Amino acid sequence: MAKFGELISSNIPVLIDFYADWQESTNDLHSVLRDVAAALGDKAKVIKIDVEKNETLAGALRIKKNPTFMIYKEGEMKWRQTGEQDANTLISLVEQYV
Repeated sequence: MAKFGELISSNIPVLIDFYADWQESTNDLHSVLRDVAAALGDKAKVIKIDVEKNETLAGALRIKKNPTFMIYKEGEMKWRQTGEQDANTLISLVEQYV
């Protein structure tokens, strides 16, 4: 979890998607996140974390359902939402913290 601490302590927003490979919508979400990352460029980071490979972290953050999205900036959680989101919604949410 030390790497997670380093990741979220960035002074630019970090959008994190907690997902599981077995989800039917995983491929759709990956393309949504690619669009979000392309639109934001270097104004923000977009990260995907597989909950099955990171069970300790998912448990510590109380991830119960997938996908769960979080936005962190300077180590502080700014926003959290469970459920699918479209690219435009995610872009506008992240831009609030740029």
